[in-house]
Amino acid sequence: MQTPKNIAVVGSGLVGSLLAIYLVKRGHKVDVYDRRSDIRKIEFSGRSINLAMSVRGWHALDEVGVGDAIRKIAIPLYKRAIHTLDKPMYFQPYGKENEAIYSISRGALNKMMIDLAEEAGATFIFDQKIWDVDLAEATLYAGSADKSERKAYKYDLVFGADGAFSRVRHKMQRRSMFNYSQEFLETGYKELTIPANEDGSHKLDKNSFHIWPRGEFMFIAMPNTDGSFTCTLFMPYKGINSFEALDTEEKVHAFFEEHFPVILEDIPNLVKDFFNHPTSSLVTIKCFPWTYWDKVALIGDAAHAIVPFYGQGMNVGFEDITELDGLIDQFGDDWEAIFNAYETSRKPNADAIAELSFRNFMEMSTKTADASFILRKKIEAKFFNEYPDQWVPLYSRVTFSRKPYAEALEQGDKQRAIMDEVMKMPNIHDNWESEAVTQRILELLSA
Repeated sequence: MQTPKNIAVVGSGLVGSLLAIYLVKRGHKVDVYDRRSDIRKIEFSGRSINLAMSVRGWHALDEVGVGDAIRKIAIPLYKRAIHTLDKPMYFQPYGKENEAIYSISRGALNKMMIDLAEEAGATFIFDQKIWDVDLAEATLYAGSADKSERKAYKYDLVFGADGAFSRVRHKMQRRSMFNYSQEFLETGYKELTIPANEDGSHKLDKNSFHIWPRGEFMFIAMPNTDGSFTCTLFMPYKGINSFEALDTEEKVHAFFEEHFPVILEDIPNLVKDFFNHPTSSLVTIKCFPWTYWDKVALIGDAAHAIVPFYGQGMNVGFEDITELDGLIDQFGDDWEAIFNAYETSRKPNADAIAELSFRNFMEMSTKTADASFILRKKIEAKFFNEYPDQWVPLYSRVTFSRKPYAEALEQGDKQRAIMDEVMKMPNIHDNWESEAVTQRILELLSA
């Protein structure tokens, strides 16, 4: 056990709640602040794409004994279901047999994580906006949203787990030599819902991640335990096919009838929900350093917000926590050493998954329906089955392993270059299963 500290965690989201559990189990006193009201007592209004829990996330949950509780609200997805306009729906397996990502409602998971953190011993303080942070003194100035009540709260350590637009990071940005960047996609997203059938069953295959790829825009659907699907339309803000262009009920109906005709039957409140639900933005945020002396540290989206197209946003945040916990084992009470090692080791991996997530948007929206891309994946899968010690597909390396993201990015670039050469082979579409293709990959790997 470490010497007990009085620790504040800013943000009661997924990362903040799990971090609280880890710290309490280390013997620390933990207060979790949030400017929002307790989401367990109000209708959850957070805008989100359903979460995709994978190996890194499950490892973090299992390490503190809460994984089994979370599995009760998770649905395994073994494959993509691709819906194109010109051919019947078809499936693309994610990995080997029984390898799956898990669909979880963000609201349901967040409520459960707060419950579990409270059961572990953390104290949650809601409706408390952080107005200022004294980094050197690890002191929060918190109070009501209208500033009518504002007090100073002194701690030994402060963790900023308060998301992409972190108040703790905002204070750190005022320091000299603090690097920060944010980049918004010109694509936004809007949530819609496919309700359950009358008997509570799912209208679509419930063990698939459903994608309707349409080039510059796409529609996805992920299942919930109540039989519904949380759906997300990703589309440019401006242009011919854009949120800006869909400004009347007639245009929305005509757009879906042209590009997603089957969905019209499954979303009875399509037009109403389209205009009632907000259009949300997608941003990548990078910064460094993540810590201030041995007093304050950023974690999760506060340190590295990414776009959602690899399903790793929550997983990378949870992995931050397990890496931090391992460094506590290594350095004990030396929090300055812990923080230095934490930001040094995690920063390259956060940058790598940000890049991979950005790239995967094109794969999901365009390439999943492309014949050459599908063939590439078949060749990769065949070679992986024959030579698993020499080739792990990029998606499997990211999703079904805990290998560093930076290593996955490096190996993925190498594999992409190899496959570019393989796809140039004569008659590759007819001869992709031949021994010649296998030998060519082996030759390129050894080059």
